[in-house]
Amino acid sequence: MNQTNLHSQNIIACIWDFDKTLIPDYMQSPLFEAYDIDEDKFWREVNALPAVYRERGQYVSHDTIYLNHLLTYIKEGRLSGLNNAKLRSFGPRVKLYPGLPSLFGYLKDLVASRSEYKKFDIQLEHYVISTGLAEIIRGTSINEYIENAFGCELLENPMPPGFLEQNELSIDTEPEISQIGTIVDNTIKTRYIFEINKGTNKNASIDVNSNILENDRRIPIRNMIYIADGPSDIPVFSVVNKGGGKTYAVYNPENQKEFRQNDDLLQNKRIHAYGPADYRSSSSTAMWLKMHVLDICDRIVFEREQALALRVAKPPRHLHDDPEQTPETPRPMQQDLLES
Repeated sequence: MNQTNLHSQNIIACIWDFDKTLIPDYMQSPLFEAYDIDEDKFWREVNALPAVYRERGQYVSHDTIYLNHLLTYIKEGRLSGLNNAKLRSFGPRVKLYPGLPSLFGYLKDLVASRSEYKKFDIQLEHYVISTGLAEIIRGTSINEYIENAFGCELLENPMPPGFLEQNELSIDTEPEISQIGTIVDNTIKTRYIFEINKGTNKNASIDVNSNILENDRRIPIRNMIYIADGPSDIPVFSVVNKGGGKTYAVYNPENQKEFRQNDDLLQNKRIHAYGPADYRSSSSTAMWLKMHVLDICDRIVFEREQALALRVAKPPRHLHDDPEQTPETPRPMQQDLLES
C-alpha cells in the first residue's frame, strides 16, 4: 500500500436493506397501529396513486409516493402531531427476524478478536440503506451496531420565507412533520454504496461525485457484502457485483413466492447466493455471512503480507568462506576505465 493513499482499505462493510430483510413486515406497522389506521388500506391507496396521477398527466415515483401520502394523512388529521421523535419511538416495536441484532455484534467481534486481523487493524462496519423511514430504523435495537442508517427523512418546523433576514425564529413546541427532506428509492440506494465506498459518510468534505482513485477509497466495493430481499434491489446488486463484492438475498421461510424470486435472482446471476431470513448462528444465512466475512479478512491479510514482502528489503548478512557464496572479485578501476 502506497504511503500516500488516503485510506488503508482495511474495513469490511456489511450493507443491509431493512424491510423484508431484517424484519418480516414493513417498519411503518407500529405507526399505523398507534394511530388506529388500516395498514392494508393505506398501502392499497399508495399502490393506486401512480395510476391516478398518470391519468392527470403527472408522474410519481412508485418507491416514494408513500411519503406524500403520509403527509396527506398528517394534513387531514389522521396522523396529527406526528414528528421525528414519535417516529423514533416506534423503533422498539418493530419486530426483527430471529438472530437479530445479535448477529451484527457477533460479526464485528469475530473480526476484532482474531490476532491475524488485529495485526492489520481489520474492522467490520454495518450499514442500513432503506426506502423506509430513517428515524424508525434509528429507534430499533440495530441502531447501536450500525455506522449509518440511510433512509427517507421527514422535516418538521420548515424554514419560512425570508428566514435569512430574521434574527429570531419561532419554534413550535409541538412540532409536526410537514415536508420531505430526503428520499431514497431503489435506484438512489446505489448513491449510498458510493458514499460508503468513498468515505463521504465519514468525511463531509468528500463529495460523493468527486473523482477518487480506487486505491484512495475508504472501503473498496470488493470489501462489501450486500444483503437484501429481492428484485427491487437489483440496481444495488448490480453495482456491488460489478465492483467485486458479494451479494446475498433472503426470503421469509414461510413464503414460497419469495423463495422463488430469490432462486430466479440466482439463476439470472444477479446474486451470489440466497437463504432464509434467519440470522441465528446455526442458520445457513449466518454461516454464509461468517464464511465470506472471514474470506475477505484473509484476502486483506494476504495482500498486506505480499505488499510488505515487496516493499521491505532483506537485511544484509555475513559472508562465509564457502566458494559458492563468495562474491565475484571486482575488477580494478583502471581496467574499467580502459574498457569504457
